[in-house]
Amino acid sequence: MNGPAYWGIAGYPISHSLTPRLFEIVGEELGLSAQSVYLEANSMDEFETNLENLRGDIWLSCTAPLKHSPQARLAVSGPEGVNAINQLKRTNGVWSGTSTDGVGFVAACQHIGIEPKGSILRMRGGGSAARAIAAAWAAEGGSIIPVEGRRSLVSGPWDSAIVSQGEADLAIDLDAAAGGGESADLFAKQQVSISYGEDATADDFAVIMVAAQHLEAWKRLFTPENSDDIPNLYEILHKL
Repeated sequence: MNGPAYWGIAGYPISHSLTPRLFEIVGEELGLSAQSVYLEANSMDEFETNLENLRGDIWLSCTAPLKHSPQARLAVSGPEGVNAINQLKRTNGVWSGTSTDGVGFVAACQHIGIEPKGSILRMRGGGSAARAIAAAWAAEGGSIIPVEGRRSLVSGPWDSAIVSQGEADLAIDLDAAAGGGESADLFAKQQVSISYGEDATADDFAVIMVAAQHLEAWKRLFTPENSDDIPNLYEILHKL
């Protein structure tokens, strides 16, 4: 199996991102290597300019503000309701992509002992990550109490999981600033954050989630034909 010419991260800010290291760890396990890239881009124009000199196949994880734009500019569709992507793959000049924010969040929760089924998630925010998490949480049988932040959670496949009250088992503030920004207290049995900075460790939930969603990207997009050989979350976190 051959890997791409490049792999890495795109968006802004990304200097603290663990994604290139995660590519290296999983690639080593599968016998693959590529040149790591940090494509700092605050718009799709910047993103496409950064790509001009990168010839060949490329695998990328995308963060804000690039999660919506690739759908129109690169003709890549996000999952129903989520309408955003966070993983991109260019093969022979053709782009494909998917969203792994939601399934990565669920996997990270299960890693720390929280099962979505029968649990209530209080969630602040309505952006792409919020929609992805809502879709995945609802699909696993969990309930959601939405808390309005910069944006409200719109209607979607998670509608039947929405409840107006109850004691939250878990809370997350998706409006917390990137790079380890502080979360608002959302009053739950446990609160987690998916924002991490340069001093984050493998025990931080945000790091667990970024590793989990990255592994899902290998399984669903980058090398689905080798899903049985992809290392598990415990192995990846041990090597970070």
